[in-house]
Amino acid sequence: MAKAEKGAAINRLQSTARLLRTSLASRLLNHGFYAGQDQIMLALASEDGQTPGQLAGRLGVRPPTITKTINRLQAQEFLTKRASENDARQAHIFLTDSGREAIKAIEKSVRKTEKIALKGLDKKEQKAFLKVLARIEHNISGNGQVDAAGELADDD
Repeated sequence: MAKAEKGAAINRLQSTARLLRTSLASRLLNHGFYAGQDQIMLALASEDGQTPGQLAGRLGVRPPTITKTINRLQAQEFLTKRASENDARQAHIFLTDSGREAIKAIEKSVRKTEKIALKGLDKKEQKAFLKVLARIEHNISGNGQVDAAGELADDD
């Protein structure tokens, strides 16, 4: 890779991710959601009644971050907390009726952002793109093998 191109892929990925987050955040804000709240809502839509620790693990964030966001969503009446039936020290988080209704707006915002992002790519290109992203995610998540020099080893 030429010297001028070093870091180009990472710079492009970071720039694209930032633009996607900004675009999605703008749509979500129209529905009263702030950055990160949508992820908690969608995680609960897929599996309601998770603990804050389970949500933090699922979303890859620290528990204090989840707690603050849960409290905000609870104040907005999208979520409710209930004590565990087995351990009163443990809380479980559930969507309210208002929260379940808001999921539709979140999903619509995500679909609209994705549609704009993938505009001009045919189905085959979209499938290839998703495959490349999955490979990058796999490599970055620590699932890729690293050799003694700290370089990612080829799996092929």
